[in-house]
Amino acid sequence: MDENQSAPSVSSEVIELLNYEAERINNPDFIADDPVQFPRRFHKIQDIETVAFLSAMIAWGKRSMICRDAEKMLNLMDNEPYLYIKDRGYEDLDDNINIHRTFFGRDMKYFLKGLNRIFRQYGTIDSFAESIKVRNDEFPSWRLVGEMQKIMSEENEGRTCSQCLPVNLKQTALKRINMALRWLVRDDGIVDMGVWKSIPKSKLYIPLDVHVGNVSRELGLLNRRSNDRKAVELLTRTLRFLRPDDPVYYDYALFGIGVNRKN
Repeated sequence: MDENQSAPSVSSEVIELLNYEAERINNPDFIADDPVQFPRRFHKIQDIETVAFLSAMIAWGKRSMICRDAEKMLNLMDNEPYLYIKDRGYEDLDDNINIHRTFFGRDMKYFLKGLNRIFRQYGTIDSFAESIKVRNDEFPSWRLVGEMQKIMSEENEGRTCSQCLPVNLKQTALKRINMALRWLVRDDGIVDMGVWKSIPKSKLYIPLDVHVGNVSRELGLLNRRSNDRKAVELLTRTLRFLRPDDPVYYDYALFGIGVNRKN
């Protein structure tokens, strides 16, 4: 992104709408029907991290189905995810058990096997992110995923698993991981948990899905047609002009406007 470009033109009416919707949606009532409820059940950082990534990993489709299947994952881990990983409970997981749409037991096993090593070597994923200095990267979430992929692959006989972590990092919007990072990093104490220190919230990127993309285009915040990495960069850049310290706060607004229009 060219930081020397002039600020995008966003009307005062659109800014007022964004602020109104973000404040309306970013409240405790949002939690009960959203996958963020699952990592919020835990207090140990490793439990929170594990459940945040796993819940985000299956976050496509109807929210009710996502929440149902996140509950299924927790039950598979006896609701003690960190202990389950430490004890390598995933080794007994049925490869063919369907967890969510195209996400199966073998995919969950792949990810937890890699997490086992991260936890053993670094203590937490946050500490791992700190060790690779993601805060110094212009694109911390893509850098983090790239480095996690290396460990995941090494722990799984050189294989990759696109159901867990996207492999096309030059193109992917990284929607699900950017959502997990919003939960872990943003620290306003309302919905998001703010338990990570390795990435400042000013360097987060918007979780871009079809609905957020469509609303952003209708409001004149985004003029790129594809919902790809470049679109995420462009949209987040615009939102940073509006709220430099916390651009993904407006994820709530774009979600809320989309829900209103569906209703």
